[in-house]
Amino acid sequence: MLRGIGDDAAIIRLPANHLLLLSTDLLAEGIHFDLATATFEDIGYKAAAANLSDIAAMGGVPQHMLVAVAIPGSRKPSDIERLYRGLMRACRLYGVELVGGDTSASRQGLFIGVTVTGIAEPGQALTRDGANVGDLLYVTGTLGDSLAGLNILRTRIRTKGKAGKRQHARHLSYLIERHLCPTPRIEEGQLLATHHLATAAIDLSDGLAGDLAHVCEESGVGAEIEIAEVPLSSACRWYAAAHHLDPFRLALTGGEDYELLFTVSPANRAKLDRLAQRTRCRFSCIGTIRPKKFGLRLKHRNGSSRRLTIAGYQHFQSQRATPREAEWSR
Repeated sequence: MLRGIGDDAAIIRLPANHLLLLSTDLLAEGIHFDLATATFEDIGYKAAAANLSDIAAMGGVPQHMLVAVAIPGSRKPSDIERLYRGLMRACRLYGVELVGGDTSASRQGLFIGVTVTGIAEPGQALTRDGANVGDLLYVTGTLGDSLAGLNILRTRIRTKGKAGKRQHARHLSYLIERHLCPTPRIEEGQLLATHHLATAAIDLSDGLAGDLAHVCEESGVGAEIEIAEVPLSSACRWYAAAHHLDPFRLALTGGEDYELLFTVSPANRAKLDRLAQRTRCRFSCIGTIRPKKFGLRLKHRNGSSRRLTIAGYQHFQSQRATPREAEWSR
């Protein structure tokens, strides 16, 4: 960076022979976050992490961040300091420089606009449109944790069960942390890109069902998920059992896990397994890419399958700070 905060614009020198990646998100109070369930520092961190996850899904290296904030007059200067503390925490964790932005008054609600730049080498940037019929479908980490954590924050339910209070507290804390402080899978994205393993990739911000539909639409294919292979944390299983919920439904419909969903040629499966063992990255094969006419389907343990119908979140048709949901249709 040649110039950062202090001038009308930042001046950045890009590495030679690299591609520039750009991602931006606008977060609105009451739509994307709720101050009743998150602190200002939580909101700042998550706003940064969501954009960093986009760079991760492209297989890039995040570089710089710009932040624009519209602030209601009812907020204190200390609130905004905490917001930026959260933003900077994410920046420090992933080696990103905050190089500028803007602030404005807001007549109603807090608004945060975050832009992140990243770089990738030519031929290595991951996109959504490269999935081929026969490719294997993978995800990183575990799914459904963020939605479970959000539900806990909203209801503050204290469940009863056979497990002791210490185990309850550990699971509750884990799920809340997964919702408020997600981990952008930057290392995993770069691994997939530099070793030319992923044919297509996306980050799971709208939920497995919704984001898989994006990949299939862009690639002109269908897909089959083997529901028993979808990775779940012990905390998510505990939460679902305590509330008589299907944990796989949490995994399919819950947004904001910020894991990566990607496709790999069967010829590269062994190579991916070796790299995963060497780096301790967690990759789970959850299905297969099918022809477009196959559509999106769920395969159950008994071999039966169901069509996956997407009920996507529409910003201009509803006003709810809830992850995107899907439904299982017979």
